[in-house]
Amino acid sequence: MNNQQKKRRVTQGDVAKKANVSQAMVSYVVNNNSSITIPDETRQRILDAMDELGYVPNITARRLRSSKTYTIAGIIPDITNPFYPAFERGIQDVVNQNNYDLIIYNTDGDAAMERKCLESMMQGRVDGIVGVFFHIRAMELINLIEQGLSVVRLEAMPKMPGSVPLDNIYIDNIAASRAAVEYLIGQGHTRIGMLTSKEGPARFREMGYREAMLAHQITIDPELTRIGEYSEDGGYQAMTQLLALSALPTAIFAANDLMAMGAMLAIREKKLAIPDDIAVMGFDDIPTAKLVYPSLSTVAQSQREMGRTAAKMLFERLEGTAPEHGRSQEMPFELIIRDST
Repeated sequence: MNNQQKKRRVTQGDVAKKANVSQAMVSYVVNNNSSITIPDETRQRILDAMDELGYVPNITARRLRSSKTYTIAGIIPDITNPFYPAFERGIQDVVNQNNYDLIIYNTDGDAAMERKCLESMMQGRVDGIVGVFFHIRAMELINLIEQGLSVVRLEAMPKMPGSVPLDNIYIDNIAASRAAVEYLIGQGHTRIGMLTSKEGPARFREMGYREAMLAHQITIDPELTRIGEYSEDGGYQAMTQLLALSALPTAIFAANDLMAMGAMLAIREKKLAIPDDIAVMGFDDIPTAKLVYPSLSTVAQSQREMGRTAAKMLFERLEGTAPEHGRSQEMPFELIIRDST
């Protein structure tokens, strides 16, 4: 096909003519400019014209004009853990509304990989980051922020907002875990095992477990705490160790749902019944939690809404409507009781 045969690219001028508005008005809609108030009827007329004409924004030209990349990075530790795709989906909801692109970086929760991602960000590839970091601390993000990037973190515990414009969202993992273990105690369990991990929020969830046990004057048996990977196999291996004890636990609290599901497999292989012989409580409420048998009791975090909230905070930074200081936003949790307890 020669140049004359190629279909001419639809421009903002074409859309403006079709919608009977100025080209500037079309630009405001395309760029989602929140500083300009556009009547809903006018905005819809422009959107309809864009659809009818098949208008596609020229992202390359947009970037050249503004020196922005119009790209956001989502940095997560494990894309195979169902918690994180739901979180990223929430981010994408907001990114799409703002006509940005989203790229995902998977770090495997490894310190070197987390820092490699940040080095890539320093090369000006993105305008902002929503990140889940197991090893990177706030001081290591200051260079990025000083370079003009906006950063929002998903944190394991409350963070006091400081003078640096670094934003955080979090749930209170200690309180959530304490509530989960207190439910097990309320069911009459005193010999409660804990499946934990060395990474991420597991140490705070273990703190909640210990707080609940001590508050009810239940002796904490060190043999009942086992460390594994944040995975089904990690939970299976840790549970296998507990099942080798002479005195078995009557309930298990796992640091995440994948570990809980691995524990359930190990329990079933020993021909023990859940929850009659051993009750199991997880954390995260991933989609498969209600599909396994028996369905898994767990702590829900509303991952998609967490992603949306983080992305909204990020775009407030990008648009200049956020306060100069950092912010911390607590997200809710909910105890979900199903058949496993």
